[in-house]
Parts: sequence; C-alpha cells; structure tokens
Amino acid sequence: MAGFSVARYAPERSTWAKLTARDSVVRRLDWPLLGSSVALSFIGSLLVWSATRGRDSLTRGDPYYFLFRHVLNTGIGLALMIGTIWLGHRTLRGAVPFLYGISILLVLAVLTPLGATVNGAHAWIIIGGGFSLQPSEFTKITMILGMAMLLAARVDAGDQLYPDHRTVAKALGLACVPMAVIMLMPDLGSVMVMVVIVLGCLLASGASNRWTFGLVGAGTAGALAVWEFGLLDDYQIARFAAFANPALDPAGVGYNTNQARIAIGSGGLTGTGLFQGSQTTGQFVPEQQTDFVFTVAGEELGFVGAGLIIVLLGVILWRACRIARETTELYGTIVAAGIIAWFAFQSFENIGMTLGIMPVAGLPLPFVSYGGSSMFAVWVAVGLLQSIRVQRPITA
Repeated sequence: MAGFSVARYAPERSTWAKLTARDSVVRRLDWPLLGSSVALSFIGSLLVWSATRGRDSLTRGDPYYFLFRHVLNTGIGLALMIGTIWLGHRTLRGAVPFLYGISILLVLAVLTPLGATVNGAHAWIIIGGGFSLQPSEFTKITMILGMAMLLAARVDAGDQLYPDHRTVAKALGLACVPMAVIMLMPDLGSVMVMVVIVLGCLLASGASNRWTFGLVGAGTAGALAVWEFGLLDDYQIARFAAFANPALDPAGVGYNTNQARIAIGSGGLTGTGLFQGSQTTGQFVPEQQTDFVFTVAGEELGFVGAGLIIVLLGVILWRACRIARETTELYGTIVAAGIIAWFAFQSFENIGMTLGIMPVAGLPLPFVSYGGSSMFAVWVAVGLLQSIRVQRPITA
C-alpha cells in the first residue's frame, strides 16, 4: 500500500488534457467490460420479453410493454454511464457528502406514506405514471463512494500507509446508517449485498484483518440474534425454511424455487427455443421477468445460453478486477472492489436461488432482470469503473 500516493498520478485536469492531446477517451475505455454489459442487457431484453409477452394482466394487453421499458431503462442506464465517465470518479469524490445525504433521505422516505410494498418488502417509492424507485439500489453506490473516500483520504495524501482504526470505524459507521434503515423496511436482500460490499471495501483498503474478522463475527452474531428474537417478517422466515427443506410446502412457500428448478431442468443443453418454454409460456414461475429471469434462460436457451450469461458476468468481474489492480490511487481501488463485491454476490445469490442452492432474497440479476432502479445503478457502477480506467496516469 505504500505505493498509493497522489504523487504517482497527474491531477485530473492534467490527465484530461493529455488525453485530448495524445489519446482519446474512447480508445481508453474498457471495451470487453462495456461489450459484456451491453450483451447482457440485450439478452435480458429478450428474456424479459419472453417472460411477459403473454401475461395480459401485467402488460395491459401490449406484448411489447416490458420489452420497450427494459430497452428504455438500458438506454437511460447507458446515458448515466456516459455522464459518470464525463464527470469522473474524482469529481464525484468531492460530491460524496451531498450524494450520501440524498440517498439517506430517499431510503428514509420509504418509511413514510410515500413508500410502497412490493413482494413483502416495503422498499419502494411510487413516483406516479406507473414508475417507481427503489432507493436502496442507489445507496449501494453512495456507500461504496463514501467508504472509499474515508478509507483512502489520508493514504492517497501520503500521510499513512494504511487506514487507521479511527478511519475504519468512521467508514463502518457510514455504512451502518443506510443498512439499519433498509433493515426496517425490511429488505434483507439489499442488506446482505451491502454487508458484502463493506467486506470488499475493507479488504481492498489494506485495513487490519482484525476488522474483517470482527465484522464477520459481528454479522454472524447479529444474524443469530435477528433469528432468535423474531425480528424477521413471516415471509422471510418462510423463505429460509423452504431453503433448508425444499420439500416443505411445495405448493406454498417453496413453490417459486420448485418451479424455477423445473424450468431450468427442462431446458437441457440447448433449450426449448426462445418463446417456446412450457414453464414460461404457462406462467408457472412467479416474478419471472425480475428475480427469476434466469429461469427463462435455463429453459429456453438451455445450458449453453445460461452458461453464456455466467461467462459474460465473469468477464465483467475480470475486467473490474483488472481495473482495480491497475489504478495507482487507493480511492479508485476501493471503489472498484466495492463494485466487484456487489456484482459478484448479487449474481451468485440470484442464480443460486433459482437453482435452490441459495435462499430466495429478492435480488435482481445485474443487467438482465427487469427494473429501472437496478438497471440505472449497475450502469452508473460501470461508468465509475470506466472512469477509473480512463483517468489512469499517463506517462510523459
């Protein structure tokens, strides 16, 4: 960590000046990262269309309803990515207190009459005109930026080799505020992702391993306490019970997972063909355009198509790891590490719950699942990764 110092990279304005003179932003983009993200969103559009085109109760009689909105969400996400690259992760570093404050106000607003309940989680704000917002998705970004700002401040300034205990405590306090509010909704899935993000940021920062072990121990103790004192809602307890015993209430709480496994298993090697899946056309799998969109891939595209999605997600994580490794500023490393932890865990949880190896937690599959808030958030994250790569130091 001794190598992390502001002396090792040019100031932001100087970097952009050099880019203009000697290179272009377009050439410095990570194209495998961008291409994989676009490919996943394209595949997601087809899967969402297949899952919804015959569901008149959802589409209001328009079979293209969800397809159009998913493509629109992807387009807005791409615009947000471009805006994030243009602003730059270092510029956003100065705006972190403002962005963090806004995100806290938004998650607090969910607990007011503005909030709405979807699938048992009181985690949404209804905007109107059929649009809704899930603030916890954007809180993941501000939490990553906030922790990176605190953990890297004195290291990037050359004052320290590693974040000290006081700095780490402040960073954990910053992360605990939104997690506590989101737990009240309750949105256990988002909290699980945030815990993994915190671990990723701590590991990347070079903080003492005692903090990591302590956090894991505290998280385990907290989970046991939540279970012991009955702080989970009934539907959450039922999901964990169904995960522990798949044969428990197959027509009730275990229905989603059982139907998901049947859909994926029926796809075989190459699938039944797009729009030809009996489980999908028969509408046996609930929430198939959002949380269980991977079942459409498993049934209609088979092992090959489902495997392609996993490969594309792997490429994104690989490129993100390379960006984290190549940057010479600790701030950029922590931001990239937080995004890696977020994408990796959420993808594993989403795919795992459709296969029955993880409990159902209501988390979307990045870039693939339908949902504006999640789509916007992951594309902003890609913009941050691209900004870190674009603003790498340029040697004379």
